Amino acid sequence: MFFPRSITVPLFVVCFSVAVAFGAVNPTDADYQRHAAKLRQTYAGQGFTVVVEKPFVVIGDESPEMVRKRAANTIKWTVDHLKALYFTKDPNKILNIWLFKNQTSYYSNAKKIFGTTPSTPYGYYSSYNGALVMNISTGGGTLVHEIVHPFIESNFPDCPAWFNEGFASLFEQSGERDGRIVGLTNWRLAGLQQRIKAKTNPSFESLMATTRDEFYADETGVHYAQARYLCFYLQEKGLLQKFYAEFSKNANADPTGLKTLKTVLGERDLSMFQDKWEEFVLNLSF
Repeated sequence: MFFPRSITVPLFVVCFSVAVAFGAVNPTDADYQRHAAKLRQTYAGQGFTVVVEKPFVVIGDESPEMVRKRAANTIKWTVDHLKALYFTKDPNKILNIWLFKNQTSYYSNAKKIFGTTPSTPYGYYSSYNGALVMNISTGGGTLVHEIVHPFIESNFPDCPAWFNEGFASLFEQSGERDGRIVGLTNWRLAGLQQRIKAKTNPSFESLMATTRDEFYADETGVHYAQARYLCFYLQEKGLLQKFYAEFSKNANADPTGLKTLKTVLGERDLSMFQDKWEEFVLNLSF
């Protein structure tokens, strides 16, 4: 799907983050060129095009023109716009973005290159392997989602899972408004609205207190959806940039972000805010 107008990812995304160094630390231009040259040599004759698009190296098995187009129109656009608002540091290591042209290529090459079969049909980020691995035929939404994670890793290492995934999920469907990247409503909305009407949504205190394991143990998607649309609310009220800056700065004193959220919202009672937020969400459409 054409980007940056609209990007969609259709299902639950599972992300992996194990902090292991890969490639050069704080890499130079020469490091990127050497890294790309090594990839071209290793995968010569296998139909891959290698493009340096810092802070990534992109490897794809679509046509060379399409690989370059995705590098410029999706990856560079996303990185430039996210850095303009949120991130001051690039990932401190060279990361590969693998863009596999279809499901067959994605599964077979992921198994061959990394030794494991992906647990999601769309794509994932593996810090351990220094790689974002994509089935790009499913659209660019997963790619944009996963690009956020290594930037969070470098800029907000103590980020809890709820915000890491809520913030990344915000940009699964995104566009540009007044020169800035913005998340748009997406497929996660319908299920969230159903849970709000059924009064089965967790409180924000409960969501933000989840451990990493608790957040990812949820198989219904409620954690992702609620975290995403909290970020969406903050974005639409002009508060997301402030919340991110304050939360990332004060995470040692406020590891869940609860105190920062109350301060940024100007709300003492989050249960009263949740009523307001639920009304806001119910009036959204996709």
